[in-house]
Amino acid sequence: MKKTTFNEMHKLSGAKLVEFAGYEMPIQYSSIIEEHKAVRNSVGVFDVSHMGEVLVEGENALNFVQKITTNDASKLTNGKVQYSAMCYENGGIVDDLLVYRLEENKFMLVINASNIQKDFEWMQKNNNYGVSLKNESDEYSLLAIQGRNSKPILEKLVGKEIDLKYYTFSFYQLNGIDCLISRTGYTGELGYEVYFKGNIEQAEKMWKSIFDEGKQYGIKPIGLGARDTLRLEMGYCLYGNDIDETTNPIEANLGWITKLNKGEFNGSEVLNNAKKNGTTRKLVPLIIQEKAFPRHGYEIVDGETVIGVVTSGTVSPILEKPIAMGYVPTEKSSIGSEVEIKIRNKNYKAIVTKLPFVETNI
Repeated sequence: MKKTTFNEMHKLSGAKLVEFAGYEMPIQYSSIIEEHKAVRNSVGVFDVSHMGEVLVEGENALNFVQKITTNDASKLTNGKVQYSAMCYENGGIVDDLLVYRLEENKFMLVINASNIQKDFEWMQKNNNYGVSLKNESDEYSLLAIQGRNSKPILEKLVGKEIDLKYYTFSFYQLNGIDCLISRTGYTGELGYEVYFKGNIEQAEKMWKSIFDEGKQYGIKPIGLGARDTLRLEMGYCLYGNDIDETTNPIEANLGWITKLNKGEFNGSEVLNNAKKNGTTRKLVPLIIQEKAFPRHGYEIVDGETVIGVVTSGTVSPILEKPIAMGYVPTEKSSIGSEVEIKIRNKNYKAIVTKLPFVETNI
């Protein structure tokens, strides 16, 4: 298993470590509920160094990014970030990702840890533009500082105001290390992601300085468990659960990052037809009406008939109710529609609701 530069810090913080995407990663430190509420109420720190970073550079960098992603990267200016997806020609999703415009002809694509090799090979296969592609995933360390008190902590550490709008970034120095700091995250809270290249000693120094500065705010290290419950309360998709090569962005409610008027891109013809003619199923948020614990893979039923599947589920630590996402027939996808989730041979009533499950002040 690979280890991030913060591995020793996780052990010193009492983390329960598990294998995830080829890395030894913290699933939790104290309890998932405690960590979840720390982020919602104050601030928490995630090691997400396992994520992938690919640099795209060259005269045709924009044309390349436009071809392989669904969103319109021509709208980006230097210092802006965009949520997007890559699709196969059949409309299935290769991955969801963030696109950073570093310079006019230079982009950084941030991809999911479990898809790094597959994504990079897909990019190489589609590189008919003569652009330089560099997989720098192993060179970057990445911390996500998330929660309403993330801003004063980071400002103290960089020594100046961080005036970043949502989905923008800039360059700073933290502990003498050059960092890219973006106002992005996977929690729905005010937060930042800090990218840097540094050795273990520098990474550990950075970790300690963040926690020293955050002590007054009750800062906590946060594991993958709470990362999942936080993103689910917002209805954010997780690749491998809610989206994959068998789902397309239109049925996954990602039409808002699918710009069909920007010109041809991978899967655009299929996605255009899906938008025009509709899809047979939709990904919907569900609130279960009884005490239960919905999990990925559970059947969604109408009486005895299986009509869909739960893609993500948990008991919301904030709502203290079971919540889930899953694919249902389009005719069952409107808000207020009732379905049932089969859990241990018992059917539990669930109602289609709107997102996010939990309101935040992002």
